[in-house]
Amino acid sequence: MWPPGAGFRLPNFKREGLVGMSAKLKITLVKSMVGRPEKHRKVLRGMGLTKLNKSVFLNDTPPIRGMINAVSHLVKAEEKIDEVK
Repeated sequence: MWPPGAGFRLPNFKREGLVGMSAKLKITLVKSMVGRPEKHRKVLRGMGLTKLNKSVFLNDTPPIRGMINAVSHLVKAEEKIDEVK
């Protein structure tokens, strides 16, 4: 596709009413990686989840959402909106 990135569109924060806000996701590993496919373990490590009940805060972006979708049976995700100063 030309120009590069023509099919990808960033969210319009002004239109969505999120001006001055930063969306974050709190992701917690609730099930063990033992016995899971290597692909799932790599996704969890890529998100920074290495131990059971560990939580990380990540920006709410489409790639992160895709990672959560891939291992949704192992994690719990909560949306947090922090006000940017």
